[in-house]
Amino acid sequence: MSAPSDEATTEQAGTRLEVAAHGTTDAATQAAHGGEQASAADDDLLLERQLCFALTVASRSVVGAYKPVLERMGLTHPQYLVMLCLWENSPRTVRDISEALAQEPATISPLLRRLETAGLITRRRVEGNERALAVALTPAGAALRQQATSVPGTMMAKLGLTRKQVEDLHRTMMDLITATTGRSAD
Repeated sequence: MSAPSDEATTEQAGTRLEVAAHGTTDAATQAAHGGEQASAADDDLLLERQLCFALTVASRSVVGAYKPVLERMGLTHPQYLVMLCLWENSPRTVRDISEALAQEPATISPLLRRLETAGLITRRRVEGNERALAVALTPAGAALRQQATSVPGTMMAKLGLTRKQVEDLHRTMMDLITATTGRSAD
């Protein structure tokens, strides 16, 4: 919020002096001098102006729009995100996947179990490090990537967005992630 101008500060001081001299001020004087600031502060508290609300509803809506598209592939949205990680680089450790998705390993583990049961991935202990699990695509998991290539275009059409708009939104969201976590999400 910017500081009030010298002129505005002088007007507010004049109003305070007037109130002190006369003991009261009329509503018109209050509206002219302080009402604009109070109104802006009140407007800032409107639900429709809350960034957190817009992000929450947008996230829920976009993920919901993905649901029927991903169901045809036999994936949930969180499973799709794991598969995206693995299509970029396989094998990967559970820790690497959890860091890439900004999720705790305990959140990723059940997803991995379901993907393994579906025959899309394997989990094996990393040689030389019994505590680490390497997650790799199976041939079926690798083949699913071809079907997934249609998902971004389908979603752009479904959401009525151009590739440029998606890139701009993505960049803005990544900037928000960086601002709130102090680290780059890319």
